[in-house]
Amino acid sequence: MGGARVSRLFGRPALGPLACLAMAALLAQLTALALGSVSLGPGELLDVLAGGGEALHRTLVLELRLPRALAAFGTGALLALAGALMQILLRNPLADPYVLGLSGGASVAALLAMLAGLGATLVGGAAFAGALASTLIVFGLAHGGGSWTPTRLLLTGVVMASGWGAMITFLLAVSPVERLPGMLYWLMGDLAYAGSPWPVLATAAAGLAVVLPLGRTLNVLARGGLQAAALGVAVRPLEWTLYLLASFITAMAVTTAGSVGFVGLMVPHMLRLRLGNDQRLILPASLLAGGTLLTLADTLARTLIAPQQLPVGVITALIGVPTFLYLLQRSQR
Repeated sequence: MGGARVSRLFGRPALGPLACLAMAALLAQLTALALGSVSLGPGELLDVLAGGGEALHRTLVLELRLPRALAAFGTGALLALAGALMQILLRNPLADPYVLGLSGGASVAALLAMLAGLGATLVGGAAFAGALASTLIVFGLAHGGGSWTPTRLLLTGVVMASGWGAMITFLLAVSPVERLPGMLYWLMGDLAYAGSPWPVLATAAAGLAVVLPLGRTLNVLARGGLQAAALGVAVRPLEWTLYLLASFITAMAVTTAGSVGFVGLMVPHMLRLRLGNDQRLILPASLLAGGTLLTLADTLARTLIAPQQLPVGVITALIGVPTFLYLLQRSQR
């Protein structure tokens, strides 16, 4: 009975916006492949993609720009998907995947690995372990001896994030001068050493495959836990699933690109303003739009003062701060 009522809450989601976002994602990838310190025209880019072209162009596109563009897309997709899930979980349209201190835990672990002189792979592994450790700490503290609520979870995460921030400041203060540039770039978000893009792309696809069949149930959960329970939804197991999944995919994103802010905040919220609140549409749309946004931001970071490169987190912050203020003002109205 409850499941039947849930299934009638929303009709079939419109596929037109997803087609437009998929086209935008493709154009963003082509733009990332064409632009750089050595720009390629449409004909030169098509020659390379068709298997021909000059050797220099093939190296630029296939070995340097394509892996980075795909890594940027996968990272942005993960952050936006995590943001959409966190906004459902916390019933807060301005929630963010970093709000529970995940980025702080990953940053502390990564900085410790850098201080120890470990390689890029081990630094990424340390960041992943730090993010998951922060997840377990926040969840354990919020749960305590009883059940947790979205408000309790949010407050615990904010406090933990402040604690991680203090530890980051301490590590930067005591670090050798020669290690500071790399540490600061990692903290600001940097895709220059992203490595293989396939882990983040596979994680994004798997995460979407897990949550998309739950779309109707998430529509009910977004309206409130009591209403969802009245309609037959197993609220607590579903919330645990969302929390652990959002934490895991955020950890993967942080491991790949460091701390890249505002993508998980801006993208899902702006899509809800434009497309409504049907999670069967918002979740895949967030994945596509988040990947597109970070791909374009990374392209801008590479080309704005080429041949020098900016951290991609700088670009997303410059976009995100005024956007956040606009969304906050709109929500107050």
